[in-house]
Amino acid sequence: MVKTSQYQLSEDSQEQSLVLWFNEIGINDIELVGGKNASLGEMIQQLTPQGVNVPAGFATTAHAFRYFIESAGLKEQLRSLFADLDVEDVNNLRQKGRKARDLLLHTPFPQELRTAITQAYEVLCAQYNPDTDVAVRSSATAEDLPDASFAGQQETYLNVRGVRGVLAACHRCFASLFTDRAISYRHTKGFDHLSIALAVGVQKMVRSDLASSGVMFSIDTETGFQNAALITAAYGLGENVVQGAVNPDEYYVFKPTLKTGHSPILDKKLGSKELQMVYDDGSKFTKNIPVPGVLRNRFVLNDNEILQLGRWACLIEDHYSQVRGTYSPMDIEWAKDGITNQLFIVQARPETVQSQKNQTVLRNYRFRGIGDKGQGIRDRGEENINREQGSIPPPLVTGRAVGEAIAHGKVKVILDVARIDRFENGDVLVTDRTDPDWEPVMKRASAIVTNSGGRTCHSAIIARELGVPAIVGCNDATEVLKTGQEVTVSCAEGEEGKVYPGLIPFEIEENNIENLPRTRTQILMNVGNPQEVFSLSAIPSDGVGLARTEFIIANYIQTHPMALLYFDSLEDEFAKTKIAQMTALYNDKPSYFVEKLAQGISRIAATFYPKPVIVRMSDFKSNEYANLLGGRQFEPKEENPMLGWRGAARYYDEGYKEGFALECKAIKQVREKMGLTNVIPMIPFCRTPEEGRLVLAEMAHNGLRQGENGLQVYVMCELPNNVILASEFAKIFDGFSIGSNDLTQLTLGIDRDSALVAGLFDERSQGVKQMILLAIQAAKKHNRKIGICGQAPSDYPEFARFLVEAGIDSISLNPDSVLKNILEIAEVEKEIGG
Repeated sequence: MVKTSQYQLSEDSQEQSLVLWFNEIGINDIELVGGKNASLGEMIQQLTPQGVNVPAGFATTAHAFRYFIESAGLKEQLRSLFADLDVEDVNNLRQKGRKARDLLLHTPFPQELRTAITQAYEVLCAQYNPDTDVAVRSSATAEDLPDASFAGQQETYLNVRGVRGVLAACHRCFASLFTDRAISYRHTKGFDHLSIALAVGVQKMVRSDLASSGVMFSIDTETGFQNAALITAAYGLGENVVQGAVNPDEYYVFKPTLKTGHSPILDKKLGSKELQMVYDDGSKFTKNIPVPGVLRNRFVLNDNEILQLGRWACLIEDHYSQVRGTYSPMDIEWAKDGITNQLFIVQARPETVQSQKNQTVLRNYRFRGIGDKGQGIRDRGEENINREQGSIPPPLVTGRAVGEAIAHGKVKVILDVARIDRFENGDVLVTDRTDPDWEPVMKRASAIVTNSGGRTCHSAIIARELGVPAIVGCNDATEVLKTGQEVTVSCAEGEEGKVYPGLIPFEIEENNIENLPRTRTQILMNVGNPQEVFSLSAIPSDGVGLARTEFIIANYIQTHPMALLYFDSLEDEFAKTKIAQMTALYNDKPSYFVEKLAQGISRIAATFYPKPVIVRMSDFKSNEYANLLGGRQFEPKEENPMLGWRGAARYYDEGYKEGFALECKAIKQVREKMGLTNVIPMIPFCRTPEEGRLVLAEMAHNGLRQGENGLQVYVMCELPNNVILASEFAKIFDGFSIGSNDLTQLTLGIDRDSALVAGLFDERSQGVKQMILLAIQAAKKHNRKIGICGQAPSDYPEFARFLVEAGIDSISLNPDSVLKNILEIAEVEKEIGG
């Protein structure tokens, strides 16, 4: 970094300096240069030596701002102007803000300040090139704080060139301390308008207009899951992502195994990325151009770049956590230079929502009366995957959920910020996108719905801070939703937010988990949907007793694995066209199945890492496989699929073993490439010990060798033969998981899909309980782990009591019943001396 000797000041004289270079300042200098500049200086000093690239630059100081204000006598004029400020009155707020900004803009900079900025910019030009391009960003002394982001409250100017341009941009930044949104935000947060000073950062531009940029959080923004970093990316300069003008790509990276040298990309979602902000050679600094379709339909970042950004997120988070002496998740802006192809970090600030939440209280929103036994939609097991017909109408629009709440209200469609005076308290704000000028009404909304934006855009960040549920990136919300229409906005069903017609009743359940007892019996969870799983990380548990690959295959892959392997031979033209569209990003179609399945499994495994996650290999029946795209060509028509070609029998059969090989590849990728060795594959419907050996041989052929890299393989105990020959199965497998649903129907001779005999189906039957008791005793005798993953313990507390008394190692429950059962199981263990 080149310094001008004029500004190499002692610590005592820094407070009187008008300009300081980034490498002269650090995180303790927020009062001196504002939060944004202090953080840039901190990273340049502390993290550049660790390989984090941060562009060079300088900052005007808080002293420079105060010198400007006081030397011109503006302070008293501003104080008088704000004496009768009413931020709840939009017109009053606009009038006061405009007058304050005009006051500053019409007051020239003192000559000393002009000279200081000019000389510093000329040093940058000498380092790079004449009239070098810079970003000029506001940096207030009350921003980027752990409990207040002040996101976008003041102005930023990109591609600024020349001394006159830099001076003008700095002047406009000073005036932007009094934007309407900044005044409103400070009032909401309890800051005095005249006690805050504004510094300005002048930073060498990264030519991301020729490449890409985005935002990343070192924590999951919606659930607070601490072990995943979320990265968003779009083409061009980063303002489009920040402002929510585009729907960006999204990537998740798992931090713990990233730090151990693995490549844990948990998820990749393609955004539409319609616009690219580039340099404008005309009168404006920047402009938006459309992105060609071929670029929109591919990911912005390659895997190496995703992992590099993830590593930097870890370094930045770890450093700030150490500096602050407490866990400090970060909100980070990055950019890629299209000339050098280098990645850079251009901003880093504390995350301000999840880090401030009370971690001992779980709050769950659920629709009232929807689902079996009142379960919340987001926590249903596979048995309840399909919403009951007629219970809830189809959503009107969907998008990316922000927050985990549900809200009611009347729609108010507003396309122009100049019309926000029409907004009434409790309305659902529906617009194309928001910027900070919308904040005076955002805080009065019951919910916010936008056409564009991702989960790191302005709308999302402010909605989280305000505690208002929002759905962004809906594409057509302003066309579909009508002003005055009553709607229910749900962000409580996973990553997809949904707007339903009408006012659907909902309830809020709160549970304090601070003093929950520990149980000898391990409490695991049944998990199906990987898109909802991060929200389960806060529920106390010992891992996952049943992760269902069927949910991932049916909902996210949607295609029969054999149809991918034999795509060119497909007879169903509709299925062939649909599969071609779904796999367009993949040169090798079977790799679509492997990657999607691996991503779904890895999200579940990462959520509970390093606790065990038992993943059941696919257990569709032939009629269910046939319903997958392209499936009918590869499946037989069976009279009784429940007892037919399912589970283990498929895995070594010539008709499916190539499909099973894809499942094995996914498991191998999760365990070895991603480092999630807590995954334990489990074999369902294994009829005989001989069949078990054939399956293990097939797994070994596909690179999953029992015992290597700590690999264990469990078997479902769901057939009477599994119980009768439990000692033999114990010689083959490392553990058992009792499937009470199938074990009940096969013990009692009941087809659980038949309504005629449904009333006779009862896991509490004495015969079923005797089978379970025998299985537990056999597993204990052979020193094998045994648990249960069926529905019964979730539904019947007395059945859970029976299991504890029988000495079972673990009970896997539906998420919504975990807390209740922990208390009951702890009481049972106390009674029996466990």
